[in-house]
Amino acid sequence: MFEWINDLSLWLQSWMSAEAGLWGLFISAFVSATILPGSSEVVMTALVTAYPALAWQAFGVATAGNVLGCLLTFGMGWYGRDGYERLRNVKVDLSSANAQRLQRWGPPALFLAFLPLVGDALVLAAGWLKMPLLKSLLWIAAGKGARYLVLVLSLLGLLQLA
Repeated sequence: MFEWINDLSLWLQSWMSAEAGLWGLFISAFVSATILPGSSEVVMTALVTAYPALAWQAFGVATAGNVLGCLLTFGMGWYGRDGYERLRNVKVDLSSANAQRLQRWGPPALFLAFLPLVGDALVLAAGWLKMPLLKSLLWIAAGKGARYLVLVLSLLGLLQLA
């Protein structure tokens, strides 16, 4: 059923050195955490399959790249709101139900930043709402780290998902 993932992994492994793979993983994880599309999980799968000894380095590199990408997205929300208010000469109304819900849940809601599509929107909205940066990044890192941890453990055969 997922034979195409194995084929893609083999193709990526054919041109990837360990160092290039870690850099590629960092870039892929960074881009994947912005509003641009990306799939760092595929790159990590190829890297860890080709170089199992790099599994924990890959975990750290992917988590760092993803969190830094989220920092960029958070900043886009933060400064985007400032620019919008300055350009329109208005104060943004934060009384919508979704904005109030996210503010009520606060930074812990950003643990879900690992979710596809929804996660990027959560991080962007958190920046727009000007949530506390450090707390937000800690929750984002916890969620992103948990996702990569599950992936690494499953790639090393230490966790069975099926």
